Amino acid sequence: ARAFTLRSSELSDSTITVTNLGDGGADLVHGVIYPPQVAIIGFGGVRERPWVADSTLRTLPVVTATLAADHRVTDGHVGALFLADLSRTLQAPDKL
Repeated sequence: ARAFTLRSSELSDSTITVTNLGDGGADLVHGVIYPPQVAIIGFGGVRERPWVADSTLRTLPVVTATLAADHRVTDGHVGALFLADLSRTLQAPDKL
């Protein structure tokens, strides 16, 4: 997109939008769905946070991901499963 090389077919009829406001300093994103979208995933900035991992308290880089979805298309249970899978995927980038 930054190189202005997107085709018109890549700019229409979105289903899920991904937005990242973290690079602008936001920690959390509350997305607003506009048709024809059915969901928006928002990423905040990566921040060092206290975290318990392997029974040890330490600081880890953490990003908050939010999901807003049209409940005429899906429900909160499916959204929670999606976010859990997204979390597992992002924690293993070598497997992408």
